Amino acid sequence: MIRSRAGSTPVDSAPARSARADSPGAASAEGVRNPWERFGWLMAVVWLIFLAYPVRALWESTAPLPWLVLGWAALIAFGVLYVIGFIRGLRGAGGLGVPPSRQQWVIFFALIVCAALTIPAVGGNALSFLPFIMAFASYGLTRVSHWASFIASLIVTAVAVVVLPDGEDYLMVLAIIGLLGVVNTVSTWLIIRSAEAERLGLELATSEGREAVARDVHDLIGHSLTVVQLKAQLAARLIDVDPARAKAEIADVAALTAEALAGVRSTVSGARATTLAGQLASSREGLDAAGISLRIYGEPASLSPAQALTAAWILREATTNVLRHAHASSVAVVIEPGLLRIEDDGRGVAQPEGSGVRGMRDRAAAAGAGLVIRPRGEGGTRVEVAW
Repeated sequence: MIRSRAGSTPVDSAPARSARADSPGAASAEGVRNPWERFGWLMAVVWLIFLAYPVRALWESTAPLPWLVLGWAALIAFGVLYVIGFIRGLRGAGGLGVPPSRQQWVIFFALIVCAALTIPAVGGNALSFLPFIMAFASYGLTRVSHWASFIASLIVTAVAVVVLPDGEDYLMVLAIIGLLGVVNTVSTWLIIRSAEAERLGLELATSEGREAVARDVHDLIGHSLTVVQLKAQLAARLIDVDPARAKAEIADVAALTAEALAGVRSTVSGARATTLAGQLASSREGLDAAGISLRIYGEPASLSPAQALTAAWILREATTNVLRHAHASSVAVVIEPGLLRIEDDGRGVAQPEGSGVRGMRDRAAAAGAGLVIRPRGEGGTRVEVAW
């Protein structure tokens, strides 16, 4: 009798799925694919080693040849379907708070059918498939399917322990399934809660960013229109008595209007670049126009969505400061997990700090990050925000 030891199961599917949740569609600005999409299938293949127990059971089985053929075919189909479903889950087909696609459900039920088809050949050793089915339901489908597969696996294994003549051989399987169910419950709950917290943080950061843009536009338009109104009234009074001065005032009105329009366009352009990748592209365009080279080290996907949004706003203000004040010839942007660093080779930190720098500090503080602005040893300025 081959005792099923299927308790060593794809529990580590959770980290893989967590990695996908932390970096959804995480291709970089340069189009680099998420490594999990390229190599995540290796995780599923590694876990297939625990199918060695039903393989051994089939090899030693004395069942009739038709049942053996069916058992081998079902075992191979189970392995292939599990890897396919695992890869699809990594690529966003569903699970962990994301509604699963219809194909994922089809694969799930096909796994159950494949496991059932091996019973005539391997008997109780078909319980070796249950941990795989539980992991697929927990990480690739819904919370309801997680609980349903957990409870059903417990019941099926308990019945096998009581009913089968060699049922005591499966007591360890029963204990492992119970432990696995607890692990899956806790880990998936933590992953889902983390994703929800990330989403709420992103929504909050987005809302704060929109409020900041609204304030910028309001202040800019309010000030400019007030001055334009006063100069227009003055020009109207002077047009008959002092045409030359009236003409000068009208020219000032035109200049103020153009300046206000440029400011609004700049603010709106910055508001549209709400992703770090988008702001990197916008910063490169602006710096190139000023003859300043930009080097980027790292990928936007290194930061979480909420961190990336705050980083985008800080990068925008830092780029503006470089263009206005730094007189730099090059800028370097370093992106690492939990870190954004912007360095230039300009004339150094200006004193005292202006409203732009204060705005960066406020944004960093609101995002739970620390902002440090200091001179570089070889000249220039370093802006660093770290979570």
